Amino acid sequence: MFGYIKTAAISPRVHIACPRKNADEIVGAVLSADKAGVTVAVFPELSVTGYTCGDLFLQSDLLDASDAAVADIAARTAKTSVLFFIGAPVRSGGKLYNCAVAVCRGQILGAVPKTYVPNYGEFYELRHFSPAGDFIAQADFAGVRAPLGGKLLFAAENVKELVVAAEICEDLWAPEPPSGGAARAGATVICNLSASNEIIGKADWRRTIVAAQSGRCEAVYVYSDAGEYESSTDLIFGAHNMIAESGRIVSESLPFADGRCEAAVDLQKAVYDRRRMNTFSPTSGYERITFRASEAEFDIGPVSSAPFVPQSDEERDARAKFVLEMQARALARRLDATGADAVVGISGGLDSSLALLVARRAYAIAGKRVSGITAVTMPCFGTTGRTLKNARALIKAVGATERVVDISDSVRRHFADIGHNEAVHNSAYENAQARERTQVLMDIANDVGGLVVGTGDLSELALGWATYNGDHMSMYGVNASVPKTLVKYVIAAVADSDVQLNKVLRDILDTEISPELLPPSDGKIAQKTEDIIGKYEINDFFLYYTVRYGFAKDKILWLAAKAFPHEKELEKRFDFFMRRFTSQQFKRSAMPDGVKIGSVALSPRGDWRMPSDSEYRG
Repeated sequence: MFGYIKTAAISPRVHIACPRKNADEIVGAVLSADKAGVTVAVFPELSVTGYTCGDLFLQSDLLDASDAAVADIAARTAKTSVLFFIGAPVRSGGKLYNCAVAVCRGQILGAVPKTYVPNYGEFYELRHFSPAGDFIAQADFAGVRAPLGGKLLFAAENVKELVVAAEICEDLWAPEPPSGGAARAGATVICNLSASNEIIGKADWRRTIVAAQSGRCEAVYVYSDAGEYESSTDLIFGAHNMIAESGRIVSESLPFADGRCEAAVDLQKAVYDRRRMNTFSPTSGYERITFRASEAEFDIGPVSSAPFVPQSDEERDARAKFVLEMQARALARRLDATGADAVVGISGGLDSSLALLVARRAYAIAGKRVSGITAVTMPCFGTTGRTLKNARALIKAVGATERVVDISDSVRRHFADIGHNEAVHNSAYENAQARERTQVLMDIANDVGGLVVGTGDLSELALGWATYNGDHMSMYGVNASVPKTLVKYVIAAVADSDVQLNKVLRDILDTEISPELLPPSDGKIAQKTEDIIGKYEINDFFLYYTVRYGFAKDKILWLAAKAFPHEKELEKRFDFFMRRFTSQQFKRSAMPDGVKIGSVALSPRGDWRMPSDSEYRG
């Protein structure tokens, strides 16, 4: 289903040294997972026997019972389609291995031994188990002959993106985890069968390395931990289960909770990132074992309508503050390099307000007086009293130096020069004003030894919603990779933290988005941007999934339908977005420098390169 699979990390109750009872627990959990549409499930390390069996692992009775239990688990789950990994001791070649045994549709597919067998502190596994060697053998266990080795990959024949590898507990904590090589060999899902005991602070450490390894591998990482029913002779286990996706924990069962977590994950994201990263080099020596993955339908959960914006209030506030700081630091560096002062055109709208706030913070970083910022208002035919009032109030509150340049007469003289009838409100009528604004800013910058700070944002660049050689141009674009949906939150964060700016910023946030190039209607904004190009929220959604992951149209529309269930004509809106995005590349090819803020950026110097003559046919 568009590269989505459902994963689960499960810690059932364990019965120490009683494989038969553990088989019952595991089978019940697999049957439940199958009903829930789980594709890949992971159980803890040595879950068939219990991890804390000690020297009982040397007893033939326990090993025989474990083999019988593994065979029983496979037989009793034959009608399920979950690929699941259980932990069991496996004998081969006169040695005993701590293994992750892969089972699907009643078949034992293979066993992956633990590579790094710990023998320090509370761990003494080398007393019983041998580490995985650099080999793949055929092992006879649980009544079958199956591959055994550290370099096994389990590839779904019906889900091309799904390739699964396994490692065990300590493997993750080692300097070079086996999952790194497995990911380079094509694994998109890494399963970790673990028995990691709890001590103070270890949960945070564990969470950090699980997230980090998923990020390094550009993979989904499913971590299943032993639970509290392991023997507590000296240790306590908490079933701290986690699922991470490309560096981010997406589901977690906290220690001593319910011992189960699930998550729908998107494998196409990892596939895309690997495709674009030339440092993600392939490797060889792995054996692929095929299986048929579950094709059960499942709910992927809610899809955020604002993928550029964190969902929690705390994260959103932190992101907004950090974005502003990045913008300001970049501008401060440019001002330092040029020895110039900032010149900013202020319209009373969102983007120019953010640019002024960035300039204010840049001056604070540089230890310069904010009065060195020249903030220019340029009223003309479309300017309303509300936006002009807000622009001037913001300039005053910030402490910048205001300049008012009414460009109406200049634009009318230009109309006369080119023979344009002012009553005709076409693109020449609008763009002449936009270009005059830019000319004024450039000339003032030359006059005062300044640098024109661009105000256009990422969403406008994507849609080409900028006048070529007008607001399209500046000397440094501080908003160039900040999408409109995030601009609002950055401004709101400043409003919440600055009493002096709160009132004016809140009114700016409540004002309709408009370039104000057409005359007002009854004193109010007549030209509303979102009436022309559609809602920025929807356009930003399309932008994110088109540029960040290169998803196909049908997948983006499928996600959009979940994110915007009440919106109509999403396909028509997507086609409109793509036509503009494709046809307006020529503007992006000539865009000025602008600081990169997030993973989606459109700078032609490194982030987005495409021919200006490409076509979109829908």
